[in-house]
Amino acid sequence: MNSVAHMRVLVLTRYSDLGASSRLRFFQYYPLLSKSGVELVTHCLISNKLLKKRYRVGSYGFCPIFRAYFKYLINLLKCRSFDIVWVEKELLPWSPLWFEKLLLLDSTYVLDYDDAVFHNYDLHPSKLVRLIYGKKLDGLMAGASLVVCGNEYLAKRAKAAGASRVQIMPTVIDLGRYKFESKELNLLVEGKLPMRIVWVGTPSTEKYLKLLIEPLQNLAKTHNFVLRLIGVSNFEIPGVSIELVEWSEESEFKDIAACDIGIMPLLNTPWECGKCGYKLIQYMASGLPIVASNVGVNSQIVKSGINGYLVDTPSGWIESLGELLDNRGMRIEMGLAGRQSVEQEYSVQKQGHKFIRLLRAIANK
Repeated sequence: MNSVAHMRVLVLTRYSDLGASSRLRFFQYYPLLSKSGVELVTHCLISNKLLKKRYRVGSYGFCPIFRAYFKYLINLLKCRSFDIVWVEKELLPWSPLWFEKLLLLDSTYVLDYDDAVFHNYDLHPSKLVRLIYGKKLDGLMAGASLVVCGNEYLAKRAKAAGASRVQIMPTVIDLGRYKFESKELNLLVEGKLPMRIVWVGTPSTEKYLKLLIEPLQNLAKTHNFVLRLIGVSNFEIPGVSIELVEWSEESEFKDIAACDIGIMPLLNTPWECGKCGYKLIQYMASGLPIVASNVGVNSQIVKSGINGYLVDTPSGWIESLGELLDNRGMRIEMGLAGRQSVEQEYSVQKQGHKFIRLLRAIANK
């Protein structure tokens, strides 16, 4: 075992840096971890090239995903002598529990969850899948030295599974990238340009936008606004002015900060209850008021009437967005409240040192 000051950590992520979960839950902590004496060796299951293919055609394809699994497995078998193995969700989706336990045998491992991926198994329509895999992630959690969860819903599952140590760590932003400038200093004349309502996501999450088709169409009859969609290449709502912006890590903050209101619609299902509300934190870091579905962790991030609004109905979306579009002072006040909350709770700078202390405690033990 290495000294507490220096740790060797094997990091096993689902994606490379194009995958939001891996980038935000793992890679953005790397500079801080490295400065603290943590040596990191990383293996990713899904490459950027393969993920882009999935976004483009809707699936990975059998042969490409088989090759990815095989390469990943070979890398795992070569890895030895690490103080901690830090795993995103599970080693190999759809591999049996006994096989993953064998791969992790004699390892001190940490699991990280930002989605309710266990519902891919225990709520699967196939009874056979539920029988074989329904408790797979529970078995992994029970053997972990630490389970890190993005919200209380995920943490409850880990505790029920018998995890010895569970820590809630929200998905956060790097304050170094989100350099805030109050919209009170914006010299643009009110009304000179149409206001922008922004949503950021991926092709796999654009389905949630369909929940807002009718509310936005009705809102557009009484208000002049542009709906900016970051991360999707093709989406239309008749009667609504839409601006499609290609996602880029370098420009993401500026693309969001140039807007006036951030939105996060969600369905109300067990899967959505496992989401970590990262969009909301991005909007708040950019000084935007937020409007979000009253689902899961959204109800903890959004302080209704303070930094935005929680809504349950189509009419609630229309009323909340309309009120914010009409009231510049309210937008600025709520945006400032949101930014303050991010600085206090939802930053790498705040959460990173907490995580390092946890890793050191585990390695030392």
